Amino acid sequence: MAFFLGFLADLPPTVAETKSNFLKAYKRPIPSIYSTVLQELLVQQHLMRYKKTYQYDAVFALGFVTVYEQLMEGYPSSEDEDAIFKAYIQALNEDPEKYRSDARKLEEWARTQNSTSLTEFSSREGEVEEILKDISERAQGKGNFSYSRFFAIGLFRLLELANATEPTVLEKLCAALNINKRSVDRDLDVYRNLLSKLVQSKELLKEYVDREKKKREERVGSQKANEAITKCVGDFPYARH
Repeated sequence: MAFFLGFLADLPPTVAETKSNFLKAYKRPIPSIYSTVLQELLVQQHLMRYKKTYQYDAVFALGFVTVYEQLMEGYPSSEDEDAIFKAYIQALNEDPEKYRSDARKLEEWARTQNSTSLTEFSSREGEVEEILKDISERAQGKGNFSYSRFFAIGLFRLLELANATEPTVLEKLCAALNINKRSVDRDLDVYRNLLSKLVQSKELLKEYVDREKKKREERVGSQKANEAITKCVGDFPYARH
C-alpha cells in the first residue's frame, strides 16, 4: 500500500491540473487574443516540463521569457502582465523569479559578446560560460537534457543580442552545445510564423478597439448634443402673447 501511495505521489500533474492551477492563480479575465496563445503555450510547456529528461536551464528560461514578452507586448496593464507571468510559471511548479533573473543574466552577458566569444564559451571562464558548458555536457548524453522550442529561441536571442545572427554563427554555437541545428532552424521558423500571426492579430484587435472607441465617442457626443438641445429648450422663455 505504501509503495502504491508513493507511486501516485510521483505521478506528474495532468495538463488539466496545470491549466486549473493557472486559472486559480490568476482569476481576472484575459483578452482572448492573449488567452488563446497562453493556453496553448501552457499545454506545450507542461509536456516539456514533465518529460523524464527535463532539466531546467537558463537558455530555456531566456527562450520562454522572450516568447512571453513578444506575446504580451502592448498588454493593457504591465502589472497584470507580470501577475500572469507569475501565475503561469507557478502553475508549472517552477520559480518565476528564477526565470526572470536567469533571462536577464544571459541577456546582459550576450550584449558583451561577439560571434567569436559566443561560440568559444568552452575555452573561457565565467558564470554564463559554465551554464553553457553544463548544457553542452548534458546534451552530449552526460545527464538529463531535453531539447525544446524555447531552448532554440533562447539560443537565437543570444545571437541577436550579440549582433551575431549569421547562419554560420548559429551553426558553430549548435555544434559547441551538441544541439541539432536542423531542429533549431525548424523551430525558429515556427517562432517567426507565430510572431507574424501575433502582429496581424494585434493589428486586428487594435482596429476593433479603435472602432469601438470611435462608436462610444460618437454615442457620447450625440448624447451630449441632445442634452444641450434639451437644456436650451428648457432655458428658452415661453413667448408672451
